[in-house]
Amino acid sequence: MNKRGNLKRGKFIGNYRGQVWVETVIYLLIAFAMMGLVLSFIRPKIEELRDKAIIEQSLEIMKDIDNLIVTIGSPGNKRLLEVGIRKGSLTINSENDTLLFEMESRYMYTEPGQTIDIGNIQAITVARGDVNTITLERDFSEEYNLTYKGEETTKTLAKVSAPYSLYLTNEGRSPSNKIIINFDTE
Repeated sequence: MNKRGNLKRGKFIGNYRGQVWVETVIYLLIAFAMMGLVLSFIRPKIEELRDKAIIEQSLEIMKDIDNLIVTIGSPGNKRLLEVGIRKGSLTINSENDTLLFEMESRYMYTEPGQTIDIGNIQAITVARGDVNTITLERDFSEEYNLTYKGEETTKTLAKVSAPYSLYLTNEGRSPSNKIIINFDTE
């Protein structure tokens, strides 16, 4: 202190600068905490919207495959379809002559346990706690015999960065008078 009872100028400025830094750090911590809270509420909604878009895209892929099979034409015709899978899996089940898309998500596409028909495709959501299993299925067993690489086998196409090249070929009729559709990937 000087003769007049005031604080020395140097000490006052030093304390003030320290106070500014402490306040800055506190404000930054508060801002980060607020951003964290906002993200914790918004992120699940963003994931649900993303999953809804993936399901809609997968439904379109299944419709495209269905359309190719129905319009493939005479024996020997071959068609190519680029299939991109961002989440979930697409299963070609040759034993049951079905196509099956399955994905786990927080998004509820249909009412749990109820089967919804979307054209020729059946959609069902099974709730398992916080996560739902969404299944899209197309049954071809009445008119077609599906094969994978000429065999009655099951092939699962999983998530990949590049799209699959899916070839569909009309192989003629089976002894049971069903049209044989052969799937192949490269």
